[in-house]
Amino acid sequence: MTLPPWSEIAVGLLLLASGVVVLLAALGLRRLPDFFSRMHAPALASTLGAWIVTLASILHFSTRGHGLSLHVWLIIIVLSITAPVTTIVLARAALFRRRQAGDALPPPLRGPR
Repeated sequence: MTLPPWSEIAVGLLLLASGVVVLLAALGLRRLPDFFSRMHAPALASTLGAWIVTLASILHFSTRGHGLSLHVWLIIIVLSITAPVTTIVLARAALFRRRQAGDALPPPLRGPR
């Protein structure tokens, strides 16, 4: 079954946009100075890239013929829940290792005044 040309173009553009977002995250990963800064760029970009790929998948499967196809939402819901949790666990593990090594820890966040 062939897709309409507008659908193929839209899906292709969305997938390219996702690739550009992830490439920019890789550049941020290369440029940022320390581990804690480096965690930020890929976490945000991977989530945005996954949302764009999800939108492309919904468009692709919906134009194949059987109406609106939302089964891909299950994947993005799981990714949206697990990505921030993974980032927090990595940050806490890095702080624990720095504390065990005796390195200087980052200063604590200041509370409300």
